[in-house]
Formats: sequence, structure tokens, C-alpha cells
Amino acid sequence: MGGSTVELTKENFDEVVSGGGFVLIDFWAEWCGPCRQFAPVFERAAGKHADLVFAKVDTEAQPELAAAFEIRSIPTLMVVRENIAVFAQPGALPEAALEDVIRQARALDMDEVRASVAEEQGQARDGDE
Repeated sequence: MGGSTVELTKENFDEVVSGGGFVLIDFWAEWCGPCRQFAPVFERAAGKHADLVFAKVDTEAQPELAAAFEIRSIPTLMVVRENIAVFAQPGALPEAALEDVIRQARALDMDEVRASVAEEQGQARDGDE
């Protein structure tokens, strides 16, 4: 899969994203000017980082996925590591900013991230009681 982008659909989403790897997801639509500007930046990054999965979700063709991730604005870039969304930001990123996001996401200590998520979930449950 390295070096190119994968088109995500509700049929292949779990298989691609739940593999526990490192996935960058570009939520986009054909009619969206900033999405078209961001596409070549995303493609170039995919070519540079063959060890990562670069995936695209066409929000028009896959409204269920866009809704599931509460995508309100496109393009939106989401980074998923080990089944945890560690970054999500709307807007077309310039190449340097995208490279910085990738660098920071690579540097994350996923044990700390998992502990933080577990703590947040515990607090949410405590608040429900």
C-alpha cells in the first residue's frame, strides 16, 4: 500500500484503519476547491512515507463515514495510530505543515496516548453516574 493512497469506503474502512497501523485520512469532496489544492500535497507525502497508509474519504460518496467522524468542514485531515485518532484538523495544510503533523504523530508515545484515552473514558463514565 505504501507510496499511494487508498480510497476508503464503509466496506473497507475497518480493514484498512483497524489494522493497528498509522493511517492518515483525507476527508474531501470533488466540488471542494481547497480539497483539490490539498490533494497533490497529500499525494506527495504518500510518496515520501511509504511505511504509512494514506487514505482518502470522498464525503459525497461515503456520507456515513463523514458522519461517523463528525466531519463538518472539508478538507479535514485525520491521523489514526493504533486505532486512536491522534489528530484531526480541517483546512488544506501546506506541505511543511503536513510533514510536521506526520513528524509529531510519529513521535507520540502511544502508551501515554492509550493511558490518556483510558483516563478520559473513565472520567466520562464517572460523569454519567
